[in-house]
Amino acid sequence: MKRILFVVVVGCFLFSSCGDFLEEYSKDLVYASSCEDLDEIIIGNGYMKRNANQEYAYYRENELYYPYLHVMDDDVEEFLSGAVKMLTNANPAVRYRNFYTWGERPFSDMTGVELVDSDWKRLYEHIGYVNVIISYVKEFESDPEEIRHRIAGEAQFLRGWYYYMLVNLYAKPYSKETAAKDLGVPLNVTEFIEDKYFSRDPVEKVYEQIVSDLKNAADNLAGIVQPTFYRVNEAAARTLLSRVYLYMGEWQLAIDECDKVLALGCKLRDMNGLDEKWLNTVNSPEILFTQGSYAIGGLMNNNLSRYGVTGGGRYRVSDELLALYKKYKNDGVVDLRESVFLEPSSSYCPGYFFIRKTPDYSNNRKGSVKVYDACLIRSAEVYLNKAEAQAMLDQPDAISTVKVLMEKRYKDSVLPAIDGLKGKELVDFIREERRRELTCEGHRWFDLRRYAVSPKYPELKEIMHGVYQSAMASLKPGVYDGSYTLKPYGQDNAWVLPIPDYEIIFDRGAMVDNDKRESREKNEN
Repeated sequence: MKRILFVVVVGCFLFSSCGDFLEEYSKDLVYASSCEDLDEIIIGNGYMKRNANQEYAYYRENELYYPYLHVMDDDVEEFLSGAVKMLTNANPAVRYRNFYTWGERPFSDMTGVELVDSDWKRLYEHIGYVNVIISYVKEFESDPEEIRHRIAGEAQFLRGWYYYMLVNLYAKPYSKETAAKDLGVPLNVTEFIEDKYFSRDPVEKVYEQIVSDLKNAADNLAGIVQPTFYRVNEAAARTLLSRVYLYMGEWQLAIDECDKVLALGCKLRDMNGLDEKWLNTVNSPEILFTQGSYAIGGLMNNNLSRYGVTGGGRYRVSDELLALYKKYKNDGVVDLRESVFLEPSSSYCPGYFFIRKTPDYSNNRKGSVKVYDACLIRSAEVYLNKAEAQAMLDQPDAISTVKVLMEKRYKDSVLPAIDGLKGKELVDFIREERRRELTCEGHRWFDLRRYAVSPKYPELKEIMHGVYQSAMASLKPGVYDGSYTLKPYGQDNAWVLPIPDYEIIFDRGAMVDNDKRESREKNEN
């Protein structure tokens, strides 16, 4: 019987080494002698740690995964209320102000306290575990072939997901013209510790690895029926692969993967007569896969006493996004997502809304979160990915594809008039529909980046975020205190996160940081 020794070096973030690092860092040794052991390891260390705690904390390990991803785009606006003191009270608006305003050092709060970039470390630790699983699962030949395929497929998907997140957080968006030379993130796909310093692989090479992993994952998971949507299946792997192809401008390949998912069965919830208050619940047939943590409940909290004061500093739906849900009302078209996704703030701040797609703890609700926004793959995305790719290829079926989703989202299936749209107008509509549907699920920031470098119908956007000071009085909204501007991609380095200082120091010059972010001045308007 084979026994595989797992060595996970805690603190050696890329499993690189510098001589005596094995003595310097602690080790976690795990022995595996069967696929059953591998299964336990992939659950415990391969998948992201499920965390239903909605606290905004990120600076501690084993807390939320990349919650800041939700506050950098144009779907959110800072929202202060009550007697919260911004410079003394720990709350999301303080903790993430430098992400929200695209500051020079985003991993520090507005009081100057440095935050550890836990995501780089955690994602590479997950990769370290799945590398070993991928390498050795084939060694257990006495175990059933189906089990070996399933475990391999799950591990391959997870490695593809982690590199997808890393390259889109810490590197430039994929552009065919520059991907071969743009610095991506370090690739490590071996199961053993290498005695070397790691450098950054090109964006193109990272994407090639992601595509390879997801294709292999989908093939290995074909025909596998998972007991829960917390274990990845073929449909989820192919959906993510279609998303990656969309990012790469490989539109026909994206369509092909979407068609494979549709052939497997791709159900949608009808918001006409929705039998639950929320879209994303354990009963939803749309959830293909979810893992990790849930950040929106803490970032957009509607509980007045959540942070130990009457009120708090957090985020709300931006006016621009809110207007998108109301865009066609004058034409008699009602977007049901306005009432399903948006929860009004307390009565003393009328007109402000929070995103609510899943039941959570906010406003003293009971029960734990079951659907997470750190990694959520839904069937609705399949129709949006396919429609966008078809529109890019000027295929007239793009309209009928997106209508399948829209009929489930607009009251009585009365839809905006889109039959005559084509070219850029149709692409713009599908992108807006994507924004309305997938908001606060980790798409918007990455979408804005890829639109900017799209080989067809590129879209450059400037974002402005308002900031607030406390009214210093109970039950009063915050006082507007100016704004910060993120210039369009290509004119501003803050569209990419910096490589963690600890990694640059550890690799002694082999790891090149991204272009320095500017010190941003507040607009006094």
